[in-house]
Amino acid sequence: MESTGTEDISESTAPSAAAPSRRTAARGRKEDAPVLTLEVRGEVETEESREDAIWHEIHNAYRTRRILTGQLGGIEQTDNGKTITIVDYKGFRIVIPLKEMMINVGRSPSGQEYAELMLRQNKILGNMLGAEIDFIVKGIDSKTRSVVASRKEAMLRKRQIFYLDTDAAGMYRIYEGRIAQARVIAVAEKVIRVEVFGVECSIMARDLAWEWIGDAHERFSVGDQVLVRILNVRRDSLEDMGIKADIKSVPQNTNHDNLKKCRIQSKYAGKVTDVHKGVVYIRLSNGVNAVAHSCYDYRTPGKKDDVSFAVTRIDEERGVAVGIITRIIRQNL
Repeated sequence: MESTGTEDISESTAPSAAAPSRRTAARGRKEDAPVLTLEVRGEVETEESREDAIWHEIHNAYRTRRILTGQLGGIEQTDNGKTITIVDYKGFRIVIPLKEMMINVGRSPSGQEYAELMLRQNKILGNMLGAEIDFIVKGIDSKTRSVVASRKEAMLRKRQIFYLDTDAAGMYRIYEGRIAQARVIAVAEKVIRVEVFGVECSIMARDLAWEWIGDAHERFSVGDQVLVRILNVRRDSLEDMGIKADIKSVPQNTNHDNLKKCRIQSKYAGKVTDVHKGVVYIRLSNGVNAVAHSCYDYRTPGKKDDVSFAVTRIDEERGVAVGIITRIIRQNL
């Protein structure tokens, strides 16, 4: 019994020749083992494997000339004074030279006019920051994982498909009266700029909605996707093409229905959207467009002021309420 106990103890405490090799094997398994996931047979994508997959996608797009879409994230000046734009594609930096951005501002002048043109182009680009844009990869460096692309080539490709090519029935894909999805690429107070399948166009505030809009920023942002109705198409050539579009004709005109919400001799709160030649244009809180020719308040009403408006008559033909500003509730100073 004693000898058996001694043998047991010696076996358990003596260092085993196999032990280091087991530890080494365990270490090897530790390094090679996949991430332990909460779900059975689940997989966790590491940052490195995710980047590899995206780079593979960019490489394939370069080979097949497929159109990719990213977000315009920056404008930079190179050491030799050239302007480049930076597009973010799933975390990768895509460089697009200015001449490949297809920003048309007329003919290419020289001297002082050229400097002014560059300033104008940079201003347009600045307004486009955050916009969603298409591009085609023109060159890649696998070592540094750097990419150069062209927005112009992607836009011309889309123009060919949607404006010049026809479907099986012989119809253009973009035609007058068609409703299409568009990207908002720039927003100013009185106008927004949209891109509709490779062609850009500006839409004035009066064509954005049936109810009056004082500032387009209140309703639209760069990067939005909106529905537009194509009003006119000019197809002179692939490079020379233009459209006219609006947004307000997509939904039904509710102006006349809204007028029923107003009663003569009643007062409503509203916001001033514009003042022109002494006439004050107001969007009432109930959605009705209103016009005031006079104001009882000693102060002069201005844009974005909150006002109290008394209805004196309903203009059914124009779809507006006519009346008087009884007081300015809050001035936008």
